[in-house]
Amino acid sequence: MAGVHHIDPRSGFCAATRTFHSLREAADLLPESLPTTVAAYAFSNLPSSLPDRPALVDAATGISVSYPSFLAAVRSLACGLWSTLGLRPGDVALVVAPSRIEVPVIDFALMSIGAVVSPANPASTAEEYAHQAALSRPVVAFAAPEVAARLPPHLRCVVIGSEEYNRLASDGRAPPPPPVAVKQSDTAAVLYSSGTTGRVKAVALTHRNFIALLCAHKDNREKAAREAAEAGVEPPPPTVTLFPLPLFHVFGFMMLLRSVAMAETAVLMERFELSAALRAIERYRVTLLPGAPPLLVAMTKSEEARRRDLSSLLVIGIGGAPLGREVAEKFAAVFPNVELVQGYGLTESSGGVAATVGPEESKAFGSVGKLGSHMEAKIVDPTTGEALGPGQRGELWVRGPVIMKGKKSLFTCYVADDKATAETLDSEGWMKTGDLCYFNEDGFLYIVDRLKELIKYKGYQVPPAELEHILHSHPEIVDAAVIPYPDEDAGQLPMAFIVRKPGSNITKQQVMDYVAKHVAPYKKVRRVAFVSAIPKSPAGKILRRELVQQALTMGASKL
Repeated sequence: MAGVHHIDPRSGFCAATRTFHSLREAADLLPESLPTTVAAYAFSNLPSSLPDRPALVDAATGISVSYPSFLAAVRSLACGLWSTLGLRPGDVALVVAPSRIEVPVIDFALMSIGAVVSPANPASTAEEYAHQAALSRPVVAFAAPEVAARLPPHLRCVVIGSEEYNRLASDGRAPPPPPVAVKQSDTAAVLYSSGTTGRVKAVALTHRNFIALLCAHKDNREKAAREAAEAGVEPPPPTVTLFPLPLFHVFGFMMLLRSVAMAETAVLMERFELSAALRAIERYRVTLLPGAPPLLVAMTKSEEARRRDLSSLLVIGIGGAPLGREVAEKFAAVFPNVELVQGYGLTESSGGVAATVGPEESKAFGSVGKLGSHMEAKIVDPTTGEALGPGQRGELWVRGPVIMKGKKSLFTCYVADDKATAETLDSEGWMKTGDLCYFNEDGFLYIVDRLKELIKYKGYQVPPAELEHILHSHPEIVDAAVIPYPDEDAGQLPMAFIVRKPGSNITKQQVMDYVAKHVAPYKKVRRVAFVSAIPKSPAGKILRRELVQQALTMGASKL
């Protein structure tokens, strides 16, 4: 391996190739030639004596499904999909429903026969579904009753909970599907990117992509168990994960696969609401809570969070947006026994690129951790194309087994969008993330902001995320978002949308003065608007396009 001896063991940087390498122990991956599905791999990890704890719990009703019942339901539905519906490997099925107990059964049943799961947002419009169906070309849709009427009329639709669905789901008397030779390189799922900067894209991810992620999770768990045994420490209780994130988003989809493969319990919420989430943590003794940074802000400022018994909560996994140091430190002060695991991923990377592992790494507030197993990265100057070293900012490029494939075919990379694929993936397998980042000397990755979202003020680049972190630290601000506002003289002005804490009378000038105390003059917020809520994607990402339109409308109305 040329150049391997030049890798800095501290930062992971190779000066010869200008590449950062993972500092993690290499997880044992399955041989690529072995035909299997991610569903089969997840089930193969379960102990022969299935755990007596629930696989799934509905947070609102308390209805639970045991592991034996879950596996039986998946096998039974798989029989119906194969024998009655006639689905075959490579067929795409749209799954459009809130996070209900039936959704994991449908997802695993589809993947187990080599069909392609394509989960979509149940809040989308008919026009959006038509666009998604044109990209992924599903042969059938499984939809919640309240969604079915919005789906394209030409698409066969099985309504979840209907007589037709129940017949399919109880088709266990039909002969089981024959063994299907599904390659790991075959597509397992087509997920839709959040569309925060344009129309959604359909991202095709393979069984291999997800299996690589699960292998890394398995290795991390085994390592933690060994270390606990060596230290004579009691291992943590079985993980119970609350899912405030939707199962159609890559974060939720990946976490569900992980939960099943690790024989854990998934507590599903149809939609996130803080008070309901706190009740669920208390009632079901939740140990793991994935979410975006605004979740920490909300919990830190919530009186109810202090009243509830949240003693079971051990870890919060943060993704979706950069986590500011001040937000993390304020949360840690209120909830000192909760470990903050920070991570970074994209739909195009199956949800995983980097993460903190263990309590020590989690103290690196502001960082999203170190590169995952088998991952490589470059920091590339967006102007010159030069690959940069530790401490230097540039666009993050990543490569590894979790990255969507670049080979052109119907189900690789961005489905039906060769132009976007060519712009994102190069011939050597490097994926350009569009994020402005840097690695420090210890190999920790820091996300500065989206390149396309940087505000250009008089030639300076202003990262909105930096200003949002400052605004979130104000005790009278519940939520905040910063956008570029067009200006003839400056080019763009940083404009803040603010959600006040109930009862607060904080003024626009006070907001601007607060930020000005913390930043260089060119980064100051120059305009402020107060709103009741910040529009966000299901994963918690700020929908800046909506705010820009709102700001322009507000500006025009004042003329």
